[in-house]
Amino acid sequence: MTETQILTLVTGGNRGMGLELVKQLSQAGQRVLMGSRNLDNGVAAVKQLGLTDDQVTVIQLDVTDPASVTQAAQTIENKFGYLTTLINNAGAVFDGRQAPSQVNLDDVRADFELNYFGLIDVTEKMIPLLEKSSQAKIINISSMMGSKTAALDPTTNVYQAVAVGYQSAKAAANMYTVQLAKEFQRRQQPITVNATDPGMIATAFGSGDPEKSKAMGALPIEDGVVRTMELATDFTNQATATFTNSDGAVGW
Repeated sequence: MTETQILTLVTGGNRGMGLELVKQLSQAGQRVLMGSRNLDNGVAAVKQLGLTDDQVTVIQLDVTDPASVTQAAQTIENKFGYLTTLINNAGAVFDGRQAPSQVNLDDVRADFELNYFGLIDVTEKMIPLLEKSSQAKIINISSMMGSKTAALDPTTNVYQAVAVGYQSAKAAANMYTVQLAKEFQRRQQPITVNATDPGMIATAFGSGDPEKSKAMGALPIEDGVVRTMELATDFTNQATATFTNSDGAVGW
């Protein structure tokens, strides 16, 4: 392992889009750290992909558990000493289809713990490792569901969507993306921060059925990682403070 090798951490990397990112990033020659809440599930996922320990290292990481996040950062520090890219992929929706006037606050809190507070905790604890790279990047997997612009546009595929806790957490994560990117720019630090929208993808996200999602027009999982992969493999590091998908810019 050398410090010139790209070292990428993917949270929630043992399933869904996270697993697809782990696969494609390793195929692109990056050394990937798979953040997995359950270590055994992560090991099984790597075995499923047929990858070696030299390609993917499983890190126990529950983004909603501060002690787990701290330990993960320490493990990366001890084993590698630096980090090139952080992909905040871990996420879930807990309040899907609940009316905003009657939404369960416990579900809203769960949405924020995972999709916002956990994202910030992971990011803050990984920044010292990212600062040890000559240039680094943070990619936050957001969603058009968090776009107020899209929520008010009847022509978008999220206009009818209702998950106010999840959507609010993603909107909050978008603002964190912007403010963190601006902080690094002010400090002239070579770390970019961007948000990506996967679109409507056929996964088990939100306890859904991938096959049913496909029948409703959801795209293959490979399509959901296109923009993230573009950012994760482009080290010109020109883009920062952006919210994009494979079609271009997404309205905040």
